[in-house]
Amino acid sequence: MKSWQEFERFVKEILEHHGFSTKTRVIFRDEVGRSEIDVLAERYDIILAIDAKRYAENWYRLSAIKREARKHEERCKRYEKVINKEVIPVIVSLIDDMIYSHGRCIIVPIEKFNDFLININLYLEHFNY
Repeated sequence: MKSWQEFERFVKEILEHHGFSTKTRVIFRDEVGRSEIDVLAERYDIILAIDAKRYAENWYRLSAIKREARKHEERCKRYEKVINKEVIPVIVSLIDDMIYSHGRCIIVPIEKFNDFLININLYLEHFNY
């Protein structure tokens, strides 16, 4: 994948394949200001707010992804107040190798994203959602 736009589109297509309705680049405003969620995906009573991260190999991955997870979790808390529904913050990354969480943000490598969506209820239970 050459660009972040292609990566976002790929993530969106996988979500739709699993029956999620999706919206991309969702912009919202609140008392803090303007923010954007890359992909918003909804199926039944689950709303995933996806931050698609196409990290380059030379990034220091762990510190970068933890910093982004904190920022995304905060953004999702703000969005929850706007829509008055629970939103699950998820980062889909190009280069990590396991599904884990940092704070309330679930981090899913793209190669495990399909499995995450197939078994989403088990993963959400595991991460206390």
